[in-house]
Amino acid sequence: MVDSSNHNGAHPTTDVLVVGAGPTGLLLAGDLAEAGLSVTVVEARPHKLSNLSRALVVHARVLEQFDARGIADEVVKLGHPIDRLALFERGELNPSRLPSRYPFVLFLPQYEVERVLERRAREAGVTFVHNTKVVGVDQDANGVTARAVAGKDANPDGPSTMYHASYLVGTDGVHSTIRSAVGLPFPGKSILSSLILADLKLGRGPDRPFTVNAVPDGFALLTEMGDDAYRLTGWNRHHQLPDDAPLDVEEIKELLRLNFGTDYGITDVRWKSRFHSDERQAPAYRVGRVFLAGDAAHVHSPAGAMGMNTGLQDAANLSWKLVAVLRDGADDHLLDTYQTERHAVGKIVLRMSGLLVRAALLHGTTARLLRATAGTVLSNVRPLADRAAAMISGIGISYQAPRGTHALTGKRAPDVQLAEGRLNELQRGGNFVLITPPGRNADVPLPRHVVQAHWNGERRTTALVRPDGYFCWATEEPDDANALCAALTTWVGPLRERP
Repeated sequence: MVDSSNHNGAHPTTDVLVVGAGPTGLLLAGDLAEAGLSVTVVEARPHKLSNLSRALVVHARVLEQFDARGIADEVVKLGHPIDRLALFERGELNPSRLPSRYPFVLFLPQYEVERVLERRAREAGVTFVHNTKVVGVDQDANGVTARAVAGKDANPDGPSTMYHASYLVGTDGVHSTIRSAVGLPFPGKSILSSLILADLKLGRGPDRPFTVNAVPDGFALLTEMGDDAYRLTGWNRHHQLPDDAPLDVEEIKELLRLNFGTDYGITDVRWKSRFHSDERQAPAYRVGRVFLAGDAAHVHSPAGAMGMNTGLQDAANLSWKLVAVLRDGADDHLLDTYQTERHAVGKIVLRMSGLLVRAALLHGTTARLLRATAGTVLSNVRPLADRAAAMISGIGISYQAPRGTHALTGKRAPDVQLAEGRLNELQRGGNFVLITPPGRNADVPLPRHVVQAHWNGERRTTALVRPDGYFCWATEEPDDANALCAALTTWVGPLRERP
């Protein structure tokens, strides 16, 4: 556990430099360090966890990723699980039917997620450098050099520190200096201004732990956080003010009354903020040896609460690929699949969140009637409801597989019970898992970070599961050693005998 202060001169070379210590950067850094790589995290903020809630939801797919890292139980205990979500007038989603070990939405403030992930990263040996801002990036065929200055608002031309790494990952948010440093635009537009966030204590709460409503002049979401505390997210068409305009209690009460007919007897406002919401996506998530993840790569409305979750999935996708290249000798082209897979997911999330927020903004009588009707249909047609819940939770997202590959390729691997234990447990430590039929073992030498497991039952498929929980190769052929060798070499790295 190391926490470095800023200083002039050259910093020792590190395998990966992560810029930004939000949830995305912390998960990524922890994964890399647990795999034995040297990792430095540079963060512009001083070393203290924010007391602002910001993101508030952890979806099922991310909880599965946490389970594969041994921290899901701790995270769930800190939060407030919800198994039913109201959507507008008549709509409702039922995450209790998700095909997951975590069939619920977990309400948990972002700072609690950060606390768990930071502790894990420190225990794995990540070096943290706080109160330091990266202001320039240079790269060549051998590595990346980042120039940083002390203090978030320091003069970029002042005394600086140089950090050298094999790869750099920018997880430094919507105003990413890394994205700007590598010359990437951030195309898109603002879709809502003067959104309100507030953490409240209520004299009396609503009947449901998650309540949302939209009226002709606005919308509001009220979410139970435990201990009589609630998070309010909302918008009032008649209060369109700059982000830095004062936000008083009376405006918050008016927003509640507008949407719910009551202000629920507010007794305390713990925190409040006004902000605007953009829809933007960088055209590339990789430029040479520099990568973008989380809000640095994509940003969208808070509808569906998919922002932090999408960033965490970015980290889970990229971390094992960097390990495969840096530690295990896999071809650098493996890193291109991060762009291919996660950029496509980013587009999907932007479309989903955009559809939800535009539905909330409908204000004509006919349009609102159509929204209510759609909500009724969504609630009562189970396949539609389950599909919507799966996509929002991340459970339903897959990666596009090359033509002609097995049907499992690119699909999420459910946490099945195998002969040797649960799949997610076998993945801990960043393992691949090779699943074969009962009584059969691989006919090729497996690297030490590929775990051999067997199906329970009579399934005859042989499948390779990546550390992020997706099938990357499968076959129904009983003796396909050449294909298995090719798959292992592509995804894991050159085959070597176990030490």
